[in-house]
Formats: sequence, C-alpha cells, structure tokens
Amino acid sequence: MYKYIIIFVLPLLLSANLTYQSNYNKEVALLNSFDIEPSFLYDPIMSDMRAENSSFNQNKHFFETMSKAYIFIPSIKNTLSQYNIPKEFLYLAMAESNFKTRAYSSKRAAGLWQFMPRTGRSFKLKIDNYVDERRDLIKSTKAAAKYLTALHKRFGKWYLAAIAYNCGGNRLSKAIKKAGSDDLKILLESKKKYIPRESRYYIRKIVALALIGNDEKHMLSSEYEYLLNRADAYSISTVKVPPGESLKRVSQLINIPHAQLKELNRHLKYDFVPPYSKDYDIYIPYVKLSDFKQKYYKSPIENIYRLHIVKSGDNLSDIGKKYGVSYKVIKDFNKLRNNRLSLKQKLIIPVSKTGKFKKIKSQTTYYRVRSGDSLGSISEKYHVSIENLKYKNHIKGSMIRIGRRLKIYE
Repeated sequence: MYKYIIIFVLPLLLSANLTYQSNYNKEVALLNSFDIEPSFLYDPIMSDMRAENSSFNQNKHFFETMSKAYIFIPSIKNTLSQYNIPKEFLYLAMAESNFKTRAYSSKRAAGLWQFMPRTGRSFKLKIDNYVDERRDLIKSTKAAAKYLTALHKRFGKWYLAAIAYNCGGNRLSKAIKKAGSDDLKILLESKKKYIPRESRYYIRKIVALALIGNDEKHMLSSEYEYLLNRADAYSISTVKVPPGESLKRVSQLINIPHAQLKELNRHLKYDFVPPYSKDYDIYIPYVKLSDFKQKYYKSPIENIYRLHIVKSGDNLSDIGKKYGVSYKVIKDFNKLRNNRLSLKQKLIIPVSKTGKFKKIKSQTTYYRVRSGDSLGSISEKYHVSIENLKYKNHIKGSMIRIGRRLKIYE
C-alpha cells in the first residue's frame, strides 16, 4: 500500500521542487541584474512589500497599472536595452510615477521618470511655454537612461545607481563614506540612517515590483495572463510633423481617437506642436504608422486654424481674450517681433476652424497659491507663460508663497 502511495506522490514532490528551484533561480537572476546578493530575497521589509503588493487589491492595482501602460512598456524596455541598462529598471519608472506621463509632484518633478526641472534641462529636455519634455515618454526615458548610466559609472553597481536616482549622487557618496561601505545591507540599516528612509524603501519597492512583474506563474494564475504577450505586441512609432501642426487634425487623418493621441503626447501643453520648430516629434501607435505614411499631408497653417483680420482698436491682448489664446502664442504663430499691428493684417489664431473656443473674460482673473503649486503648474493650468505671470505679479525669482494672490488675466 505504502509502496503505491510513494510511487504516486514522489513525482509530484519532485515536480514541485523543480518548480521552486526554477522560480528561485529566476529571482536570483533578477537580483543579480541589480548587483544585489541573493540573501536580499529574505529582507523582511522587502518581503512584506512583495506580499502586500501581491494581495488581492494591490495585485489588481499592479496589473491594471501594467495594462494601462501596455503601449509604453516595449519602448521603455528597448531604450533601456540600447543603453545596456537592465530591463528591470522599468520598475523604477513604475515606482516613480505608476507609468503616468502626467504625474506631477509637490516638489515640481514631472513625467514617467519624475525629473526635476533643473535635472531635466541638464539632459536636454525642453521645458517652455509649449512643451514639457519630462512628460515625453521617449525623450524622458532616454534622459533617464543617460542619467542612470552616469550614476552606474560613478558608483559601479546598479542598486547604487537606483538609490542615487532617488536621493542624489552627492547624498549617496556621503552615506557610503560615513558607512565605510557600499554594501546594500549596511546602507539599509534603519538605526544608522546612512541614507534617507525614503531611499531605503525605494530600492526595496523597485525590487518587490520587479519580482512580481517577473513571476510568470503568478501572472498565469491571474486574470491578466494576456499581459505576458500583449506587452510585446503593442508599441509606438515616432513621426515628424511641421511647426504648429494640430493633434486633432492628425487624429482625423489617421483615424485614431483624439484622446488617445493626446495621451501619447502629454509633453505638448497645447493641442498643437510648437510653432517655432522646423519639425517636431509626435507619437502614434505602431499599428497606425502605415496610415500615417499613406494619408498624412502637410497643409498650410492658415488652412488649419482661424484667421483674424485686424480691425481698428484691436490689440494682441484683446484678440487673445476673444479666442481664449495667450497673446504670446499669437505672436509666435505669426512670427511677430513686437506687439504692433496693422489695419487689415491677417493673424493666424491656433483655434480649430470648426471647433468652439472659450473666450477669456475681460475682467481680471486671480489665483490663490496653494501647497504644491509652482509657477510652472499654474502657467500650464491657465495656458499663460511663466514670464507673463512673473511680469504681471512683479516676481523676480521662481519662488511663490502659499496664500499669495496672483494676477492671471486682466
């Protein structure tokens, strides 16, 4: 009797052991990609994070986040691969922003990779009245890859590059010097506080997310099994369009929902590309690339937008209020060197010929500064330039006090 039971059970035990060993080997390989020792699998805080994110509600949140970002993920992985960065750093972006290109922090960090303005500009990301390329999913990922490459070159280990991404290279250098070691276990000591608490949890969160995301068995047992193949089946393409081109027009030409095209191009502050560039990159789904090549054509800009004929008494400010467009945008679209206008002069107003436009009320509009606000976030909300805000409110630097009343329009 016992003989038959052993014959029946033994293969099951061997199979379970092989499955466990296979999963363990994959997990160790993942840790190796971060240059982390296998013993980190048993770090209690990281294990708790992993278990918590694998709970029913958090597990659903994890996979829903991955599902919404399905079109971004292949491009992020490809860019990381081009810079020889482990693909697991995909989860650094997830930890930073949940893959939301619109993410904006109270500290003024923005985009998938949560770049601060100064850091973003140092990696050639343009931030102006028309674009914030920290929200450009391709350019910001390339900038993050360059930044991580520089940090890895400086510190020699990928987990140190990840920590430095969070707390800064100088802060980490001081921590390593104080600890007398760059060993992860030592740097994570909570009593010594070599690195900030946020950074101690940050590296653990990235590893926990990566372990969940790479657990094929766990994914196969969930309703999100389709993500295993779907992430590789979808991607985006970069296409160039002329200055001032309308996203709405492009969406109509290639038959894609306007909202979807805007979602892929969150770096644009308006529904058009900057008027100053020779041409500019926008992103479309790869499956629409053939349609773009066949159907897209350049149209004279005056055929896309409304034309305003200057009448007696007109000025740029009043014209801007009439159409709900900043006077500076009108100047840029019409390449005006100053504010002087001529009678019967034709002005291009970047508002759809067929669509409705919202007039800016003539009375003065004010805004009360709240916690987390910055000149950048306020300018984006009201579609006015930072320079205009500073001029109207006599602001010399970039700091604004909570509770201050700012003049927006007048």
